[in-house]
Amino acid sequence: DWFASTFITTFAVISAVSFLLLVPWEWTRRDPIVDIRLLFSRQFGMSFLVMMAVGAVLFSTTQLLPQLQQTTFDYTATLSGLSMMPGGIAMLMLMPISGFAAGIVQPRYLIMLGMSVVAVALWHTTSLTPDASFSFFAYARVYMMIGLPFLFIPISTAAYVGLPPQKTDQASSLINVARNIGGSMGVSLSNTVIAQNAQFHQSVLVGHTAQSSDTYQQTLRQVTDHFVAAGSPLVEARQQAVGWIGQEIGRQASLLAYVDVFFYCAIATAVLVPFALLLRPPKSAPAKR
Repeated sequence: DWFASTFITTFAVISAVSFLLLVPWEWTRRDPIVDIRLLFSRQFGMSFLVMMAVGAVLFSTTQLLPQLQQTTFDYTATLSGLSMMPGGIAMLMLMPISGFAAGIVQPRYLIMLGMSVVAVALWHTTSLTPDASFSFFAYARVYMMIGLPFLFIPISTAAYVGLPPQKTDQASSLINVARNIGGSMGVSLSNTVIAQNAQFHQSVLVGHTAQSSDTYQQTLRQVTDHFVAAGSPLVEARQQAVGWIGQEIGRQASLLAYVDVFFYCAIATAVLVPFALLLRPPKSAPAKR
């Protein structure tokens, strides 16, 4: 029920008030636990924002793909995990290459590359259909994971540019916080969008099941004949057909809601690509690449 729940509303208010009190308190401390001033630095603030976006994409897709497979495609937990495994292997293999590239290419260019790859991968995932195969999910995950290694190391490198040595511990902590906060926000927003858009798509699809619809009547006859062939009496077979069509509408509405989320993530990631140019290169980086 979200904010219709008194419990959730109460703790949301407590969290908001606590955060509002935290900012001025930490701002005025000589040696703060959380150095909020770092977030107002262009270099670190932009790195923080990009890492939040990376966390949102990484955590939300890590949750949504298995969730989609198990609820809509009837995958087992093991099978959905196996479909995710190639992406993890691809990311593991590319991490050393990303680390090597970070030493010779400006981080902002690697960040632009990584986010562009992730955006294209998310766009590819929007071609998801009700008969998608295991290989579709495996390749979709691999495509997403190809871009992420070119984000983690370069973002961390860019975040430290211009910071005094005594601030590196604070910066490291905040970058990790950015990834976790982004992940939490991404998962929450994604599930909210799925719940709302699934209802919208279901209402649209139900509108195509009017008794006057020739397509609906044809589908109803075909499904009814299937159940009759399976041994059900005609009246019962028709009821089973209506129920099956209702379940299929719910399944496809849910699938379309997931596609919406992948589309929104693709657009958000693509929009952030040019912001990487606002990052300054490390002093030791080449002037041009």
